[in-house]
Amino acid sequence: MNELELKYGCNPNQKPSKIFMDNGKELPIEVLNGKPGYINFLDAFNSWQLVKELKEATGLCAATSFKHVSPAGAAVGLPLSDVLKKIYFVDDLELSPLACAYARARGADRMSSFGDWIALSDVCDKETATLIAREVSDGVIAPGYTKEAFEILLTKRKGGYNIIKIDENYKPDPIERKQVYGITFEQGRNEFKIDKDLLTDIVTDNKEIPEEAEIDLIISLITLKYTQSNSVCYAVGGQTIGVGAGQQSRIHCTRLAGNKADIWHLRQHPKVLNLPFRDDIKRPDRDNTIDVYISDECDDVIGEDVWQNFFKTRPERLTDAEKKEFLAKVDGVCLGSDAFFPFGDNIERARKSGVKYIAQPGGSIRDDNVIEACNKYNIAMCMTGMRLFHH
Repeated sequence: MNELELKYGCNPNQKPSKIFMDNGKELPIEVLNGKPGYINFLDAFNSWQLVKELKEATGLCAATSFKHVSPAGAAVGLPLSDVLKKIYFVDDLELSPLACAYARARGADRMSSFGDWIALSDVCDKETATLIAREVSDGVIAPGYTKEAFEILLTKRKGGYNIIKIDENYKPDPIERKQVYGITFEQGRNEFKIDKDLLTDIVTDNKEIPEEAEIDLIISLITLKYTQSNSVCYAVGGQTIGVGAGQQSRIHCTRLAGNKADIWHLRQHPKVLNLPFRDDIKRPDRDNTIDVYISDECDDVIGEDVWQNFFKTRPERLTDAEKKEFLAKVDGVCLGSDAFFPFGDNIERARKSGVKYIAQPGGSIRDDNVIEACNKYNIAMCMTGMRLFHH
């Protein structure tokens, strides 16, 4: 099959719509179930590239959670601590390495991951399918599915869940094209390889980047390669914890991603871990409520009567002082940027979220100012020399 008709394009008024291969070539995918749409396939093909490259770079299975052609989270299959199992709502499940990767990817930004598209680097197993089955998701792409996993996924969305199998050996042509306003654009594919060799030009006084930080920097950079630019990504412990995508200003990317990283850390605060939720509250409602509970507008958004809809008892407020004290202890976070930092203010904001290691292309006329800001906080920063814009 070299052509697949779709219901419509980005919006219902955009018809006709299809995906197809030129020159009679076969599509490298098989739709095993459901009817994926135009945006589904954009997410599927971008997300598959991300996890494929993550596995090649780290040797670990990988997963990502995509929304609107950018990753909400990405991760490799490292084991989860008891705290992470609890904040990801998986403390009652058996977890394979691949399931750990998706739990991390989904848990990076659970608000943004609601209704996500999933990509898995490896054959989907029973444990991963069991986790996917209980989350709100549009579909999944993987190189294969075990029989048990496939049967579990078929139970989603009344049997209509989108399941795509991709040929993991497929290699696209080196030249890619797209049309805008009837005009065809052509360029070479971005096949730049991201690995540890990219992290050797350390320009700060602190020259120490441990192996676990190297993995996190690689995760952040590969994630950025498939994130709508401008973009900045925070990562720690084998996963992203904050992605700032599609901002016109780099400092806004750094702030947006940093705010998400702060929320990820605050979800681990003892007061959040011990919130007295009612037993009948579903996971998406818990996510929304936790987000509001952590926010500064908590009492303005949720009144006394509304709290009773979510909790067995009224929870004690998480104060600004408590949040500041908790976040002040955060350290060892990695940060990647898809283009150079033009000002040191990005470093000042990143440090507030515990950033210790940075990878960015360099090349700004103010590189000295950025390096000085890193030295002020003993941050190790490497210059990759490679911009990673994605549009």
